[in-house]
Amino acid sequence: MSDFNFEEYAFEIRPLSEVEGGGYLISFPDLPGCMSDGESPEEAMTNGKDAFQCWIAAATASKDPIPQPYQSYSGKFVQRLPRSLHASLVDRAKKEQVSLNALVTSYIAERLGR
Repeated sequence: MSDFNFEEYAFEIRPLSEVEGGGYLISFPDLPGCMSDGESPEEAMTNGKDAFQCWIAAATASKDPIPQPYQSYSGKFVQRLPRSLHASLVDRAKKEQVSLNALVTSYIAERLGR
């Protein structure tokens, strides 16, 4: 187990155009060349965790320096929503068979990637 935690590193998820093959790309600005993709933002996130671990393992094996995260954030914030919006998000998460947190995270990541 490495001392490097995926959750501490910034990442970006953006939609890929049809020319680029479609789906979503995840990249890590602090880790040059570390990226992956997936058909959905959730799949890109899962594949990104694997890419992160492989990048750290390769850098460790070759004794390359591993940048520290630019800035460490807790990754947690609290947001009040109107009840109707909360209900809509819960319904969508159930339809997508993902957690409410995963759904909202993918929506935010997708929007920031545009």
